[in-house]
Amino acid sequence: MEVVGVRVEMPSNQPIVLLKESDGLRFLPIWVGASEATAIAFVQQGVQAPRPLTHDLLADVIEALDAVLTSVHITKIDKGVFFAELNLRTSAGVVLHVSARPSDAIALALRTHSNILATSQLLEEAGIDIPVEGGEENQEVERFRAFLDEINPDDFAG
Repeated sequence: MEVVGVRVEMPSNQPIVLLKESDGLRFLPIWVGASEATAIAFVQQGVQAPRPLTHDLLADVIEALDAVLTSVHITKIDKGVFFAELNLRTSAGVVLHVSARPSDAIALALRTHSNILATSQLLEEAGIDIPVEGGEENQEVERFRAFLDEINPDDFAG
């Protein structure tokens, strides 16, 4: 999955992070908290906070422990709430799976340049097809913005 960006859904003022299939046309909109949206937007825009944010701190701790965040996996949606998992590998080769909120997982993945994954089943359940004319990403984003103007979080409740 690729992070297209963060946008505020109106009229609720609820931030949404938009993921896109790397090799497809489906998008996965995930409602997130304001601080997590800011953390994701900062890293996408190359903004450095004067002091480490929580996600920067966690990335530094993982590195200090000589571990690697190999990927984050958006695992499921249950009653409109997404779930995620951090997949870590230690220098000794131990693989760890840690439950996380998708917003935190995405913010951390962007900071560590780790893969963001989602299953086809999840994309079938909660993904949105936005056809692209001419294949330009700007058109994808504009279509998504128009789509956001017409939806609310209840549309994705299971």
